Amino acid sequence: MATLSPSNFTVNPPRIATIFRSDNKLGDVERTHLKLLTSLKSNPAFILKASKDPLHLTQEVPNSKVANAGGVEKGDNLFDELKHRFLSFKKQKYLENLEHFETLAKGQAPKFLVIACADSRVCPSTTLGFQPGEAFIVRNVANLVPRFENPSETSAALEFAVNTLQVENILVIGHSCCGGIRALMSMDGEVDSSSFIKRWVIVGKNAKLSTEANASNLSFDQQCKHCEKESINRSLLNLLSYPWIEEKVMRGTMSIHGGYYDFVDCTFEKWTLDYNRSSKESGKYSVKDRVFWC
Repeated sequence: MATLSPSNFTVNPPRIATIFRSDNKLGDVERTHLKLLTSLKSNPAFILKASKDPLHLTQEVPNSKVANAGGVEKGDNLFDELKHRFLSFKKQKYLENLEHFETLAKGQAPKFLVIACADSRVCPSTTLGFQPGEAFIVRNVANLVPRFENPSETSAALEFAVNTLQVENILVIGHSCCGGIRALMSMDGEVDSSSFIKRWVIVGKNAKLSTEANASNLSFDQQCKHCEKESINRSLLNLLSYPWIEEKVMRGTMSIHGGYYDFVDCTFEKWTLDYNRSSKESGKYSVKDRVFWC
C-alpha cells in the first residue's frame, strides 16, 4: 500500500521558514525556534532552512488559511477520526466479509432506491441499517422528487436505478424538523431567483398549498410537520409522471413507498402508495399498508 507524505502533493508549494542565528539575540531566536518546532509537529508541510546571513527571520506563508496552526491541527484531528473509522470498517466489515465485497466489485443489484434528505441527522444507512449493495441512495434538500418534465440530478438517479439496476422498490423518506420544508412553508409570493434553496424547494409547492388549505388552523410548526408528510406523498405522485416507473408499478413489478423518520422520539412510519386509487393528473393519492415502528 502506498504511503502519502507532504512531498507527494505539488498543488500548493510548502511554506519555507528560514532561521538565522546571532549571539546578540540568541534568546529571541531560540524562542522563535521553539514556536516553529511546535508548528512543525502540527503541520509537517513546513520546511526549515538554515542560513549564514545576518540575523533576521523570514517566513513565507502564501496561503493565509494555513497560517493558523491551531485550525490546521483541529482539521487534522477530524480526519484522524475518519481514518480510525475507515480502518475499523476495513478490519471489522470489509475483511470479515471479503467474498461479499469482491462480488460487489463486479456489480450491484440493489432492491431499493431510497430518496432521502441531505440533513446530517437522518442517514438511511444508519437508521434503517442498509448494508453496501442493498440500496441505491439519493439525497437532496427536503427529499423531493421533481416531475418528469423538470429534470434534475434526482431524475438521472431515477433513470439509472429503475432502468439499469432494475430496483423493485422506491422509498421516499422524510423526517421531522426538516429545514427544507420549513423554507418552503416560509415562502411568500414570487420565488427569489438568487436563492438555490428556494428555487429547489418550490418543487414541493403542491404540498405547501395542500397544507395551507387543510391545516390553516394549526401553528406554523405543526403546519411544517404536516407538510413534511404531505410532501412525501406528493413526491410519490410525481414518481408516476415518469413513464417507465408508472409502467412497472402498473404491472406490479415495482412498488413505491413513503417513510417518515421522527428523530425527536425515534419513531418510523412507513406506507405504500395505492396505485389503483391514486391519480397523478388530479393530484389525488391513496396509501395502504401503513405501519408504525417505535
